Amino acid sequence: MSEDEDLEMEEESEEETMGFQGDSDQDTDEELKEAFAAGLLKPGMNLIGEAPTKKEFKNNIPLINQKTEEIHKDLPWVERLDMINAPAPIAPELAYKEEQHSQERQKALRIAKDGTSIEEDLVHNDFKREMLFYRQAQSAVLEGLKRLQSMNIATKRPEDYFAQMAKTDEHMQKIRQKLLSKQEVQEKIEKVKKLRELKKYGKKVQVEVQQNRLKEKKQLMENVKKFRKGKTDNLDFLEDGAGPKGGNNEKRSVNGKRKAKNEKWGFGGKKRGMKKNTKESANDVSEYRPSRAPGSKGGNKRPGKDRRKKMQNHNKKKKRG
Repeated sequence: MSEDEDLEMEEESEEETMGFQGDSDQDTDEELKEAFAAGLLKPGMNLIGEAPTKKEFKNNIPLINQKTEEIHKDLPWVERLDMINAPAPIAPELAYKEEQHSQERQKALRIAKDGTSIEEDLVHNDFKREMLFYRQAQSAVLEGLKRLQSMNIATKRPEDYFAQMAKTDEHMQKIRQKLLSKQEVQEKIEKVKKLRELKKYGKKVQVEVQQNRLKEKKQLMENVKKFRKGKTDNLDFLEDGAGPKGGNNEKRSVNGKRKAKNEKWGFGGKKRGMKKNTKESANDVSEYRPSRAPGSKGGNKRPGKDRRKKMQNHNKKKKRG
């Protein structure tokens, strides 16, 4: 038999094998469909992978005793500080908190329409359990302090106690620098925050001032229109509008110096012709006060020019002497 004939026979056998496998797969799918339609297949019947093995618990008592003997050490009580004691008596404030918590939980269960009693409530039982831990720890501390004092062991740190620091000075300096940098950053943040608040406040005040000015201007224009149309003859609004800027018509406080100058030199009003004499002012001689009566002799008389000069020279010589 030639090589070509051998190859042809091998190919025919492979095709027959593949065709048989395809027919078997197709038959299997059809059988599964028929079983599913008939209700023979149900969820949970087929599991992928290996079935879980049952966990076996071992209780090797000899090995446990051996490990216990290895870790057991006969140390005095001062090194162990173990205590077996009952909880301390409950304090009044703790009893009040427990009662208050019970009332709150009963109210919450009533609102939630839960039939659980307060004795079976998990939340309240957890609260009571934590209180019991606290009382037991308190009792252990009190009893342990008495026991240590009976053994003449100090339980308080002396006032002049000095302990070497575990960290180096360089490490503490790094921590200090880091804290200072954090503080500086926080101060900058606070400063920026304050500046923003001041800016917002200033803007708010500026808007209010502008609104007041617009309001006063609008009111002034309405009053002017009324006056032009003859609806009013009152011009007081002109004096009110002549106040200081910013819409503040309150009188400004005047110091004493300004007030005296105003009284002396006048403030506002007519200036021209104020010193001009009239018939009434010319005839008014009530303020005239002569130094001496006419025809009388004596009185103070001013020295002449030569005499005044001599007196000045005489005074200068006295000062030099």
